[in-house]
Amino acid sequence: MATGEPVEVTFEKTITSAEPLLARPENPPFLAPGWIDLQVNGFAGVDYNSPSTGHQEIARSITALFACGVTRFYPTVITGSPDDMAGALRNLAEAKERLPEGPAIEGYHVEGPHIASEDGPRGAHPKRWVRPPDFEEFKRLQEAARGGIRLVTLSPEWPEAQRYIEELVRQGVVASIGHTAANASQIADAVQAGATMSTHLGNGSHFMITRHPNYIWDQLAEDRLAAGFIVDGIHLPAAFLKVAFRAKGIERSVLVTDASTPAGCRPGRYKMGEQEVDLTPQEKVVLAGTDRLAGSALRMDRGIENLMKLAGLSLRDAVTMATKNPARVGRIASRQRGLAPGDRGDIVQFRFDPAQKAITVERTWMGGEGVYAS
Repeated sequence: MATGEPVEVTFEKTITSAEPLLARPENPPFLAPGWIDLQVNGFAGVDYNSPSTGHQEIARSITALFACGVTRFYPTVITGSPDDMAGALRNLAEAKERLPEGPAIEGYHVEGPHIASEDGPRGAHPKRWVRPPDFEEFKRLQEAARGGIRLVTLSPEWPEAQRYIEELVRQGVVASIGHTAANASQIADAVQAGATMSTHLGNGSHFMITRHPNYIWDQLAEDRLAAGFIVDGIHLPAAFLKVAFRAKGIERSVLVTDASTPAGCRPGRYKMGEQEVDLTPQEKVVLAGTDRLAGSALRMDRGIENLMKLAGLSLRDAVTMATKNPARVGRIASRQRGLAPGDRGDIVQFRFDPAQKAITVERTWMGGEGVYAS
C-alpha cells in the first residue's frame, strides 16, 4: 500500500509475510490494513447510546461497518445521565464478549459529559446532563465498560480538568480536548497534564469566534495534539481541511466519521440516546426539527474518498489517516505498522478508480477471518 508495488500478503490471526511479487498481475486489487474509526455513535439505524439496544442489532451494525472496510472501532457514548451512560457501556461490553462480531469493538470512547455547557461548543449533547469532571464517576463508567474505555473527550475549561486528565493518563486512557470553549492557558494546561488529541477539531464550537486567539488555532498550533476530523463535506469545508492538515501534518491527523444512528440509512427520524435526530435528504444528521448537527451519516470508505476529493490527499495519505494514525493515536496494539509481519490480520481489499477518486470495498478480514465479501 505504501509503495504501490504488487505484494503478496499471507496472514492468519496476524500477518506472517508481505513479499513483493516479481511479476505484476493484471488489474490487481489494492490491499490495506482495515480501517479504524475512533468515533462511532451508532450505525445502520442502531444506537450505541441506548442501554436497551439489542445485541443482534449491534451485530447487524458491525456487519454493516465491515462492508465499509472497518475492522476495529470505538463505539462512542455521549453525554447523558449517569445511569444511561453506564447502562450503554455495560450493554456494549456484554455485546463485545458475546457476539462473534464483538472483537471489532476495540474499546470505548466516552464523549462527555465533562464538556462546555454553552450553546455551540456543547453541540448536540443534552445540556441538562453536562457536569464537571469527577474521577469517581469515571471509575464507575470504566467498571460498567469492563475496563474497556480507551478514549475520553472533555473540555479543559473546568477547574477540575487538569487533575482529571492526569488521572486518566495514569490509567492508560487517551484524553482528548473537545466540545470546548477553553482559553489558551487552559488548553496548554490540558496538554501539560497529558492530553494528546483533539476531538473532531473545527466542530463542536461557537458559530462565531474571536478571530485570534481562539481554541481552534490554539489546538492546531499545538504539535503535541493529534486531531480527528469529520470529512463528510458537511462538517468542514475544503479550505479548512487543507490548512488543518498543513498545520498538523498527515502524521497527526486522523479520519473519524462521528457516525450516528442514521448512518447508512434512508432519510427520516431516529433516536440517539434520549434525543431524536433527523437524517435529511442532503445527508445531514441534525437534532430533530433543528439545523444543529448531531453527528454524521459518513462511512469510512466515503471519508477516505473525501480526503482525496476535498483536501487533495494521495490515496496513501488518506488510507494512513484511516489506519496507522488512529491505531497510534488511539493506542491500538498490533495495528501501527501497516501491512507488516506481526500486525493483526485486519485487511481490506478494494478497487480504486483514480479518475473518480472512488473506492469499492471487495473483501474485509478481521483477525484473519473473512467478515465481508462483496
